[in-house]
Amino acid sequence: MPPRRHGPGAKGAGGPVVNLRTAGPVSVRRGGSAVLPSVLTFLVIVASGGLLLMIEKGLLSGVETPPPIGAGRRPHDPRRTGGLQPAADDVDSQILQEIRNRTIGTVCGQKSMPQDVWSLSALQRRTLLQHVLVNDRHRFLYCYVPKVACSNWKRVLKVLSGALESVDVSVKMDHRSDLLFLHSLKPEEIRYRLEHYFKFMFVREPMERLLSAYRNKFGEIESYQRKYGVEIARRYRKPPAKDAAAQRGDDVTFSEFVRYLLDEDAERMNEHWMPMYNLCQPCAVRYDFIGSYERLEADAELVLRRVGAPPAVRFPERQTWYKPVTAETLHYFLCGLPRRLLRELLPKYILDFSLFAYALPNTTAAHCRR
Repeated sequence: MPPRRHGPGAKGAGGPVVNLRTAGPVSVRRGGSAVLPSVLTFLVIVASGGLLLMIEKGLLSGVETPPPIGAGRRPHDPRRTGGLQPAADDVDSQILQEIRNRTIGTVCGQKSMPQDVWSLSALQRRTLLQHVLVNDRHRFLYCYVPKVACSNWKRVLKVLSGALESVDVSVKMDHRSDLLFLHSLKPEEIRYRLEHYFKFMFVREPMERLLSAYRNKFGEIESYQRKYGVEIARRYRKPPAKDAAAQRGDDVTFSEFVRYLLDEDAERMNEHWMPMYNLCQPCAVRYDFIGSYERLEADAELVLRRVGAPPAVRFPERQTWYKPVTAETLHYFLCGLPRRLLRELLPKYILDFSLFAYALPNTTAAHCRR
């Protein structure tokens, strides 16, 4: 697992890595996702949580969101705005959806961004199609993002297809069986479903998702400890550790994990920490709805209604053993990182922050002292 390093001209999500303060290109020694300088000003406004500034400047004026879509019906508005649907009687949700509409429309309208699935590279297309699940009975596509409630969504899909009696059935989740993936279909079948089916995905605050993956995979999953943990300890620990824990890979620190991420090509990462943009390619796919982990229950219910799921089918409750990433926990881990590492990490996930309207984390010295 040798490190992959890329210069500032390397291909990523769309162009050279940028300096978040100056909105200009900078040289970066490590590989990562990229952002187009021509749209950076807008991205920084959104990623910095500048909703009020956007409203004052009229950036949200004229944004239209299509009405709710019935099961199997196409959105009436084919414009490349993301086709996102606001939750009824929920002002905050409507504003969030409109921010995402406008940001996705602005970024994805750039000539160098992919315009459809077939304009993606072979690797990008394979990653996307392997993460899109199909339900032909209710005519929808779901792009799953690991660490964003995807296990529960897969459980729902199995119930809707008749493979599982209820979401409450106590059974170990098999992430492959009884599920239809878009990549298993022929090109003409893929085109038809992309054009005619309701399409949705769910997103999560990028650093919270990253921390969730770190705690789960390196704290609980032995196969990840052996596959990734041992190599990370060997590569980044100074001096190289030779104790038993390092040989098991179960004591990887968050800083070591971040150093590993900085040397990885975003398009070749493990799916649990690959940027959401790379997994689901929102420029290449016109998603009709992008739900949030932060309002999972309400957004999941909205999707189930939109696809015409039977009233008895509901989104599963969170498992009792689940350990959520709290604001305090996230604060502790991010503030514990060397400032340089965080500065280099954020550009790799900047499209996740900006496209999905998440504020960049505050890790100033004053904030971290709290």
